[in-house]
Amino acid sequence: MSVDYKKNSNGKCPVMHGGVTKAGESNTARLWPNSINLDILHQHDTKTNPLPGFNYKKEVKKLNFKALKKDLLKLMTESQDWWPADLGTYSGLMVRLTWHQVGTYREFDGRPNVGSHRFSPQDSWPDNTNLDKARRLLWPIKKKYGNKLSWSDLMVLAGTMAYEHAGFKTFGFSFGREDIWEPEKDVYWGKETVPLAVNRYGNPQDRSSLEAPLAASHFQLVYVNPQGVNGKPDPVKTAMDVRETFGRMGMNDVETAALTIGGHSIGRAHGNGNPENLGPEPAGAEIHEQGFGWNQENGTGEKQITSGLEGAWTTNPDKWDHQYLDLLLNYEWESKKSPAGAWQWEPINLEEEKKPRDLGDPKKKARLMFTDADMAMAMDPEYRKISEKFYQDPKFFEDSFARAWFKLTHRTMGNKENYIGPWAPKEDLSWQGNVPALKKKYNMEKVKKLISSTNLSIGELVSVAWDSARTYRRTDRRGGANGARIRLEPMKNWEANEPEKLTSIIKVFESISKKTGASVADVIILAGNVGLEKAIKKAGFKVKIPFTQGRGDASQNQTEIKSFKWLEPFHDGFRNYVKADYSVMPEELLLERASLMGLTAKEMTCLVGGMRVLGTNHASAKDKGVMTKRVGALTNDFFTNLVDMRYKWQPTGKNSYDVIDRKSNKIHFTASRVDLVLGSNSILRSYAEVYAQDDNKEKFIKDFVEVWTKVMNADRPNLKKLN
Repeated sequence: MSVDYKKNSNGKCPVMHGGVTKAGESNTARLWPNSINLDILHQHDTKTNPLPGFNYKKEVKKLNFKALKKDLLKLMTESQDWWPADLGTYSGLMVRLTWHQVGTYREFDGRPNVGSHRFSPQDSWPDNTNLDKARRLLWPIKKKYGNKLSWSDLMVLAGTMAYEHAGFKTFGFSFGREDIWEPEKDVYWGKETVPLAVNRYGNPQDRSSLEAPLAASHFQLVYVNPQGVNGKPDPVKTAMDVRETFGRMGMNDVETAALTIGGHSIGRAHGNGNPENLGPEPAGAEIHEQGFGWNQENGTGEKQITSGLEGAWTTNPDKWDHQYLDLLLNYEWESKKSPAGAWQWEPINLEEEKKPRDLGDPKKKARLMFTDADMAMAMDPEYRKISEKFYQDPKFFEDSFARAWFKLTHRTMGNKENYIGPWAPKEDLSWQGNVPALKKKYNMEKVKKLISSTNLSIGELVSVAWDSARTYRRTDRRGGANGARIRLEPMKNWEANEPEKLTSIIKVFESISKKTGASVADVIILAGNVGLEKAIKKAGFKVKIPFTQGRGDASQNQTEIKSFKWLEPFHDGFRNYVKADYSVMPEELLLERASLMGLTAKEMTCLVGGMRVLGTNHASAKDKGVMTKRVGALTNDFFTNLVDMRYKWQPTGKNSYDVIDRKSNKIHFTASRVDLVLGSNSILRSYAEVYAQDDNKEKFIKDFVEVWTKVMNADRPNLKKLN
């Protein structure tokens, strides 16, 4: 299998580059470096979970929320002997923990899950220095509340409570983040192997050329280099990195400025020593360190080293106030180096009373400093306008920061339906993707009859339902069929959805919706089920397809175009569609989509085989991979022909193959790499052979219906309540 696949026009690859294993990773990789790695479809397997069958969303509702808040607020000032609290509070440390928990989110693929911060590689990134201490400080609270409180929720709540402790009123908080028990295997962190290496830009002069799907400006940084682009102070250039990085996290300029200013309105940086004295990171530490990293003799208190920058952002870093903006806009600043040798900015002629207290001796004064990103808020023209508006209108700033912080900490939770707990805000926010509930019941059989009476083919009925549902991402719970957004901008014009055909089909469904009172969203999914029922009948079987009504229809105003554009499928192996040439193989793109949809390798295999015989290929693929003479019948023909040795397979292009009869030398079918990988990969072939067996024709249909229903309902977390 060749891996020399042409890049797309802008040189960006949309996936994690993890499907093809790299040489040296395992014996298999060394011997067969081009073999696809299916591990990304089996991550978070039940075998890794010490709490099998545990329902966190149910149990977390039993928490004593008032007691938990009280304990967290108390923790902020309860210093322990083994790790000091800056000026008597852990507020700044906990804010940083939360920031670095949620800050790796990127809109491109919704990754990663916040719980991954407990594991390597993130726990050992240089940008996360000493956050291992923050997690250990939280352990007594985790121990006390046990399974009712996940680490994922706790680590995000800690920073929110830190702001409350410092005197800031937050926008709210929702519980419901479930823990994972191993590192996520499908996150692409970049091709570099050296931290802070600068080679992830297609054009270094154009910071928007940052390789997709990455958001951080450097390898093993969460955001941008605090010292400046390439480690050199230049706030105007850094502003470009800040705008690009936060933009890829779904933040606009106002939200970005609010987060930068609010994020640094409490807390301080540590760099009062020699960074060469730092011990290895947690993953590289000796066994007796018990997961602690970056240890150094006499390296606590005022001698700590984290970022290498040294000083507080404000006079009173333990209290929330608006001094940051006063310092930013009303003082001149100069670039200096910290004791650890890191570039930072310090105010010129700062009054003695405005200097922060020294960590070692409260009677002494210490440095006040800004990072290059802080200075960008004053030196970039657009950020300066926003900063000045914040300064003139403190209430606007506080509201902007509260909302931006809530967005930052809840971006992976999807819409408001997923929120749990008494502190969850009731307000609808545009980025949440909320969908109004369908309140009235309707006659489902009447809807099905109207759908059956149309001239729409099985392939059309199934394809539109699939296209509507396939956008769901398990990573940030966005997309999906609920809302019927496939009929709205930007989805209705996506090439993957075949806009012209889609428009005519949606008109039919909208007409049925008006006649019956069913939502268009429900009609779309019911239509897919009707198509499947017809296909199953044509195959000679009768299998019931589950359906629960209740989906609502979103309006265009409830669909943030800028946000939803990231869900556009530029590839979908299930419909044999690839919009452009990528630097990885179509079969890897298939793994990427299957992983985002939360499918296993068996489910992926089953779906591909079924979608082919149903005739759901994208128009650009025509009959490629449709290895059956009975198109529209849900048979196992795809698999029987795939594994039948009567045929041989001949390449005819970079992603095209002829399936040729060995005796007659006639072409019987055509196929793509996505089709043939199900026969060439030994694991996938084992699944294909199961479905090709004569005694498993009905099993294939039942398995297909099961995984089909899973995909159609993926975005309905509270489905049981609707039954």
